[in-house]
Amino acid sequence: MFDTLSDRLSAAFRNLRGKGKLTDADIDATAREIRIALLEADVHLSVVKDFIAAVKERAKDAEIRGGLNPAQQVVKIVNEELIAILGGQTRELRMAKQPPTVIMLAGLQGAGKTTLAGKLAKWLRAQGHAPLLVAADLQRPNAVNQLQVVGERAGIHVFAPEPGNGVGDPVAVARQSIEHAKQKLYDVVIVDTAGRLGVDAELMQQAADIKAAVNPDEVLFVVDAMIGQDSVNTANAFADGVGFDAVVLTKLDGDARGGAALSIARVTGKPIMFASSGEKLEDFDLFHPDRMAGRILDMGDMLTLIEKAEATFDAEQSAKAAAKIAGGKGNEFGLQDFLEQMQAVRRMGPLSKIMGMLPGAGAMKDQLANFDEREIDRVEAIIYSMTPQERADVSILNGSRRARIARGSGTEVSDVNNLVNRFLQARKMMNSLANGKMPGMPGMPGGGGGGGARPQQKKSNKKRRKGSGNPAKRAAQANAQAAGQQEQAQDPAAAFGLGPDASPEDIEKAMSELQLPPQMQQMFEQAGKKRPPV
Repeated sequence: MFDTLSDRLSAAFRNLRGKGKLTDADIDATAREIRIALLEADVHLSVVKDFIAAVKERAKDAEIRGGLNPAQQVVKIVNEELIAILGGQTRELRMAKQPPTVIMLAGLQGAGKTTLAGKLAKWLRAQGHAPLLVAADLQRPNAVNQLQVVGERAGIHVFAPEPGNGVGDPVAVARQSIEHAKQKLYDVVIVDTAGRLGVDAELMQQAADIKAAVNPDEVLFVVDAMIGQDSVNTANAFADGVGFDAVVLTKLDGDARGGAALSIARVTGKPIMFASSGEKLEDFDLFHPDRMAGRILDMGDMLTLIEKAEATFDAEQSAKAAAKIAGGKGNEFGLQDFLEQMQAVRRMGPLSKIMGMLPGAGAMKDQLANFDEREIDRVEAIIYSMTPQERADVSILNGSRRARIARGSGTEVSDVNNLVNRFLQARKMMNSLANGKMPGMPGMPGGGGGGGARPQQKKSNKKRRKGSGNPAKRAAQANAQAAGQQEQAQDPAAAFGLGPDASPEDIEKAMSELQLPPQMQQMFEQAGKKRPPV
């Protein structure tokens, strides 16, 4: 959603690189670029004015820090101001002292309230709560059935005494749900109310009546992040008519300009509490202003990535895999271990989204957008077509076995060969890193040679003949050389100057002869010294 804004801001900061001092002209020019970027992102005009004024004031008031160049100074200021307009601090749910905690959802029709109710319920259950969904939207056709389907997918009970489709009293349903929750020991009640196509006085009054009947601990206003500044006007109207405590943003994975996310917290004065960024029930989490600002400025979101990894990876299984990586013969990291780790990564979400959380991911935005997740499916199919013995020891994979695996997985033998070769290279690299050494790195354990660069060979005064004197023979040699270069470019071992039939031993020998620049050698030496014991 924020790709365009991120690109424009990055371009504005790029113009400051190389400058030794931040002048007033630089500040004004950068502020102008940031203003244009925010307006193009459909951010509310009043928010843009306040934001630019704050950035210019701080940039001109000796916001100089030791070790920061002008571009870094402006990025720091912009980052802090973005966090401020996004709400500042992370807002968490207020839980009732005496259960059940009542949460009321409201918003425009089509904002995704019903689906979000299921996401919120599943998220609360993961936090150790026992939530109950309440079907109080009796106006929209099939709204009750939709909530029941969402509840079934999420594994959450739904209280729906009325069929809906215009039948039943939503205020009475909401009131009865509280008693039902107390009897069945549900500690959180999520009331899904009717959406409205606009500022509808009748439905606004209905929402006010439901709020008075259940006295909710939290009223969450659900906003479609793709509708732009109109969401701000609707939120203000709802705040005046009913009132709400926090905002929930949906469809953050869309391709809209994202102005609502940057406007609504500042204009309404209400914090953004949750964000939904996908169609799956798992695509939902607390909204962290600092992390969102980091994503917008292409600083990454490592904290969210770490949290996803902690929730997804099995600690004991990962420890065993790490021990195998560092282990020797007889206890090596096999394709079954690789498959389990790859599937754990996939459970974190689409790989393009996971990679997008890394700092500097904006530079490879096009590659991430074109990443084919089906390639991972093909890798899984190849490994599943192997026997347990073959997964544990790939050295037994002869030609007939590889042909059988290719037939079983619906792939080519070359695909199987590529997977095995890449796996062997990656395993050797991981084993070397785990043991604090890299093959062929001078000055490191296990490295070859001394710490200096290779002596340069003496140049011969004799001119080498580029080809045969026979024109026909010279053309044949050129064609053969071109074909060899093409074959080398397609072969994964070509990086080491090896042919397509290169064995793992040949690749290992070539890797051991690698010579790196002195600065990179020093970096790996320091990393090896700081490595904790396995």
